[in-house]
Amino acid sequence: MPRVLSDERRDLARTVAGFCRRECGTKEQRDKLTANGQEQHNQKLYEKMAALGWLGIAIPPEHGGVGQGMADLCLFLQETSYGLAPISGFGTTVIAAAAYEKFGTEEQKRTVLGGVVNGRVEAVSMSEPGAGSDVGALTCRAEPVAGGYVVNGQKTWCSNAHFADHILLIARTEQGGSKHHGLTQFMVASDADGLQIRGIDTMGGKDVNDLYFTDCFVPDSAVVGTPGQGWTQLMAGLNLERMILAALMLGTARRAFDDTLTYVRRREQFGRPIGSFQALKHRIADTATELECAQLLLDDVAATIDAEPGRVFAREASMAKLKCTELAKHVTLEGMQMMGGYGYATEYGMEALLRSTLISTVYGGTSEIQREIIGKTYGL
Repeated sequence: MPRVLSDERRDLARTVAGFCRRECGTKEQRDKLTANGQEQHNQKLYEKMAALGWLGIAIPPEHGGVGQGMADLCLFLQETSYGLAPISGFGTTVIAAAAYEKFGTEEQKRTVLGGVVNGRVEAVSMSEPGAGSDVGALTCRAEPVAGGYVVNGQKTWCSNAHFADHILLIARTEQGGSKHHGLTQFMVASDADGLQIRGIDTMGGKDVNDLYFTDCFVPDSAVVGTPGQGWTQLMAGLNLERMILAALMLGTARRAFDDTLTYVRRREQFGRPIGSFQALKHRIADTATELECAQLLLDDVAATIDAEPGRVFAREASMAKLKCTELAKHVTLEGMQMMGGYGYATEYGMEALLRSTLISTVYGGTSEIQREIIGKTYGL
């Protein structure tokens, strides 16, 4: 967690950490909550957090939340990630909620933001089979008709759609002009007629989905923001998405480091703890230093965003996402190597941490895309 905390934030961190230890602190508890690791979200646990007021941490008070900023949100995300709480729905929910808060109608805000506070889940759908990193190349169409739009096309890699209340859909409503022109955001009920949600099996379990839209009618009231301005609205949420992913993965990296450290202190070979050998001691030292650097970067970017909430910090948010996700992958790989065969065994959990970090350098903009963005901010 951040090195310097106010009393209030320290209390939040300790309370969340204590909750995670009680509710999902053992492998047996987590296996029960996640169907032996196949499900990444447990709704009952999620609703317990809602009852404590935590899910509304980034929701404005007028909609039942506590209205805290990026620093507090990142702190909560790190602690739940470190505590291995199976609440994968929270990340996409916060991203979607921010879009409704900025651009939604009052009715949309009441429905979504109020639902978030009470433990409801939201999803966001951008990617398509032919449009991943190049979001502007999407072809899913929403054709204007009397009273609304008819949606046809396929979306893919949509996290949490199978248990979300709504899907924040990005579809093309106009042709011509630049590829970023004519995109519109829609609030689509997950049980809408003409929408089929089909899960994609992955090494991380059941988390992502294909979405198939076949003559799916959505009313005019489902438009989020301004028709044709979906790209601009997406850009306004980049800070949040990248910081959420950075915070989650930094929490995971911290957990992997601590688990590795515990192991190398206890495991003995050749008559002494393996952590006392220089080969491992130096790897621990290097990893600990990198974790401190990543924490300082995340804290600084979060504080900067809180100081100027209306600005998009493309360079800084991309740096945080790039550093924390790549570091998390590195730390878990190092943990598996230092733990030897035990790192590969499901009993010890390092292999599960590794699987959860591998995809983090892909979703939310790959590491390569983050480097491109950072490079462009330097005029390259």
